[in-house]
Amino acid sequence: MLLFAVTGLTLNHAAAISADPKVTARSGTLPPPLTTALKAAPADSKAPVPEAVRGWIKAHLGVALRDAGQEWSDDEIYVSLPRPGGDAFLTIDRGTGAVAYERTDRGWISYLNDLHKGRNTGDAWFWFIDVFAVACLVFCITGLVLLYLMADQRKSTWPLVAAGLVIPLLIALFFIHM
Repeated sequence: MLLFAVTGLTLNHAAAISADPKVTARSGTLPPPLTTALKAAPADSKAPVPEAVRGWIKAHLGVALRDAGQEWSDDEIYVSLPRPGGDAFLTIDRGTGAVAYERTDRGWISYLNDLHKGRNTGDAWFWFIDVFAVACLVFCITGLVLLYLMADQRKSTWPLVAAGLVIPLLIALFFIHM
């Protein structure tokens, strides 16, 4: 909950937080047999990058390609590699075999903000966020039950609960422009 609250603040004040993105670029040229195989392959936008090409890219550029995110055209293959806190892409020229990789890292605050939003985090984080949200709901509902049980001892309980609901509602209605 603390991380969620802190990243809520950093997201709300994103314009005031400067970032110095770091860009890493790598390049290489596929061996002729792999280039020939890419030239012969149909430009099927659904097809994954061939395993032999993926192996060469992993060995020579240190980049692991996934099966999703590639776009084939007659001239090149473009592979989108989004990630929390940054972005990356790889292009393969189908005619020459030239491979270009670029990775942008926007820093830890951006990484944590993307975790907060669940952006480019994968299935495990998606499910973690859902389980955490359900746990927060249970926490809130049991808190309200405890308030109900203890309200007789504290007269300010329900006025404070009502203020916690009404104040954000009024701010949203009168100060957020649609």
